[in-house]
Amino acid sequence: MNAIEVPQNEEKRLKALDEYKILDTLPEEDYDAIAKIASHICDTPIALVSLIDKDRQWFKANYGINERETPRQISFCSHSILEPNDLFIINDATKDDRFSNNPLTTGDPNVIFYAGAPLNTDDGFSLGTLCVIDNEPRDLNDSQKKALKLLANQVVNLLELRKKNSELSKTNKTISDLNQQLDKFAYQLTHNLKSPISGVNFLIDVIKQDFAKDFESTGALNYVDLIADRMAYMGNLVEEILTYTRVNSENIVFEEFNLHQLLESILKNIDFNNKIEILGKGTDVEILSSKISFVQIFQNLISNSRKFTNKDKVEITVQFSETDQFYEFLFMDNGPGIEKEYWDKVFVIFETLGYKSKDSTGIGLSTVKSIIERLGGTIHLQNRPDGKEGACFNFKVSKTK
Repeated sequence: MNAIEVPQNEEKRLKALDEYKILDTLPEEDYDAIAKIASHICDTPIALVSLIDKDRQWFKANYGINERETPRQISFCSHSILEPNDLFIINDATKDDRFSNNPLTTGDPNVIFYAGAPLNTDDGFSLGTLCVIDNEPRDLNDSQKKALKLLANQVVNLLELRKKNSELSKTNKTISDLNQQLDKFAYQLTHNLKSPISGVNFLIDVIKQDFAKDFESTGALNYVDLIADRMAYMGNLVEEILTYTRVNSENIVFEEFNLHQLLESILKNIDFNNKIEILGKGTDVEILSSKISFVQIFQNLISNSRKFTNKDKVEITVQFSETDQFYEFLFMDNGPGIEKEYWDKVFVIFETLGYKSKDSTGIGLSTVKSIIERLGGTIHLQNRPDGKEGACFNFKVSKTK
């Protein structure tokens, strides 16, 4: 076989690929879902998310085959990345001098038809392809070609999200400089994450509308919904990070407000199904503090209780008292509670204690802690004083900051 051609920017391309830390990672449902959707849309038995390493092509997703990698020397995808602006389509490999004797064509998996959409980064590097493969000659119609390109863009968006999320986790090394790091990163998130998330959501809607009947017969709709759920998680993650950074940078404005009325207002705005009941003890008082901060504190705590409840109805008790220096609070719910070994961990940003969902980002309680500390207070978990099951947050804020 002929020597493999490489892109002119090969050295930089390989460096860019390495920065995503994606090679040799475990399978992920998001990538598998895109490969399966591509297979169904293009009506091919095989679809791959293929990344071109120095000497191999490695498959992040491999729908229809079991192999996880093949030599780059014989890969079709290595040709596709040489034409990053176009689909690379081989209608019949047996009639193409470049591939007629290729072991991937003459043997398993018998690649006769190939269509690859390059995975192009914003920096101009083609990392690999989203490709579809058939065992007989064929072609794609215009709609299928367009869908394959769009899906390839979403693979790149997932890679970008992965890269940004990895960068985000590194900011948790020290709390002292977290505000400065997140302020800078919030700008990147706003411009770099909101756009691809919106793109994924738009694509999901387009796919559902254009291929709804195909999904009903193949069951692929579950994978589309899975992608939508992951995008909802990323959207929530971005918004909560932005909230966290604003909490640490906005000026604190003090005003007088009624605590009981504030709790009632919060409940009215977030409890549409009457699943939450709040009992206030000593809360019908006027306090002088940051009203918006207290809204954020109690919204997060109430949402946290609702999110992890194991009861049909969330029962919350808010107990208020004060000293010369502090407003003091006990916030208790009737949920499963939090094991003592995690009492400190729950306030660490991005920690979710194993609860993985689109609503659980591990930022809410970190935001609460940050707000309270800016108000000159502290917060910690303890056992409920009445001995009942449930979480109990004990916090206080300074009367004068």
